[in-house]
Amino acid sequence: MLKLLIVCTLAAMSAADIAEEEDVLVLKKSNFEEALKTYPNMLVEFYAPWCGHCKALAPEYAKAAGMLKAEGSDIKLAKVDATEESELAQEFGVRGYPTIKFFKGGEKENPKEYSAGRQADDIVNWLKKRTGPAATTLTDVTQAESLIADNEVAVIGFFKNVESEDAKAFIKTAEAVDDIPFGIISDDAGFSKFEVAKDGVVLFKKFDEGRIAFDGEISKEKLLTFIKSNQLPLVIEFTEQTAPKIFGGVIKSHILMFVPKTAKDFQDKMDQFKKAAEGFKGKILFIFIDSDVDDNQRILEFFGLKKEECPAIRLITLEEEMTKYKPETSEITAENIITFCTAFTEGKLKPHLMSQDIPDDWDKNPVKVLVGKNFEEVAFDPAKNVFVEFYAPWCGHCKQLAPIWDQLGEKFKDNANIVVAKMDSTANEIETVKVHSFPTLKFFPAGDDHKVIDYNGERTLDGFTKFLESGGKEGGAPAGDEDEDSDYCVKQSDVKMVKNVKTLHSLHCIN
Repeated sequence: MLKLLIVCTLAAMSAADIAEEEDVLVLKKSNFEEALKTYPNMLVEFYAPWCGHCKALAPEYAKAAGMLKAEGSDIKLAKVDATEESELAQEFGVRGYPTIKFFKGGEKENPKEYSAGRQADDIVNWLKKRTGPAATTLTDVTQAESLIADNEVAVIGFFKNVESEDAKAFIKTAEAVDDIPFGIISDDAGFSKFEVAKDGVVLFKKFDEGRIAFDGEISKEKLLTFIKSNQLPLVIEFTEQTAPKIFGGVIKSHILMFVPKTAKDFQDKMDQFKKAAEGFKGKILFIFIDSDVDDNQRILEFFGLKKEECPAIRLITLEEEMTKYKPETSEITAENIITFCTAFTEGKLKPHLMSQDIPDDWDKNPVKVLVGKNFEEVAFDPAKNVFVEFYAPWCGHCKQLAPIWDQLGEKFKDNANIVVAKMDSTANEIETVKVHSFPTLKFFPAGDDHKVIDYNGERTLDGFTKFLESGGKEGGAPAGDEDEDSDYCVKQSDVKMVKNVKTLHSLHCIN
């Protein structure tokens, strides 16, 4: 008895040595291992004080910690200032902020990367899935009602025989979904209360129609599709918290309404947008973006929009290559949106490609200025060998390259067969070249076959010169074979919009 008392006292003293801020443990290298011993199941956020994404996460992270504490859970949330505790950050491979890892069973090796959303409910549900059963056994109606009441979205399986094949498929589905709680009930009172006549699955949600029953043959694949298609509101706002759900879904066609929330007609625009959304559920995801929010300006830039041009509608498909579409009319009505979306689903829309106007002096300097409207005429001139830099004004690597590129233009300005050019790819798009990083350098040799060669050599005047004088052979590669490494700026708007496709995404500040 005395021995047990001493152990408990020591454990309490150890816990007391670890500071807490809003129910979140504050960890350092000096107390990290002690924390793992005291709290074997621990979610740890590695953050930077200056990181905007970390600041946005902080209140939800603290809220999740408080929720777990109120439930009496043994799971703790913790944080590490990675800028101060650089050894810890390096030990766990932290390369961006926030990086969130889950340590289970007191094990320090191979923590699991947190992969769900950034709202408190998402965090709590993900952790419960990692430490408990994938689906909670609901023994009575009260437990089922609590599960529904306590969560934005909940999925309940109604199975008379929990060992049936359908019930097993339901459990496998629950194991595959991180951010939604699942329950399973076999009680007759539960079937009666929720008006379920036979074995099946119902998704409950605190928005739109409130509940929706799965219809069809039960399988893991079909249930996953059903859940991902119905777990989001008919119209959802794009924020850091909702982004993982938006881009992690099965619907890859997104229509976006850019509108300032402060606008007098905001609600009217939302009503029109939502009315149009009803006919495209499961086909197109309807998203609205507050055009006044600073963090959303890169998205506006990506679509060639300025704040003063909002409200505005755009549509994008997030497949291997992103394709953007623009409605013919700027008037936002349900009828216009329905017409636009119908034309898209029927394959009748042409992609919208941005272009600046052709500058009057585009060919005045040794380095020619290309825009969408004059690109093909210049780049695919059958009598010219054209070397183009696709750049972004904000890209540091592009700024470093600029004086060398000017020297290259000067060197070949009197060569009648060679054109050195540049194009701002944040404001201009072309169908024949997809740019995902900056700077992208491509060579368009003379001829009628529209051949494209990527430049992969050294970014030096000598390297460029040899490349041009060899006709694109020395330092070149077939288009699409370029390597993206630390000498490239990833196209931030691409990252923001397709973080489900790219491994890098906008919800991290790069270390």
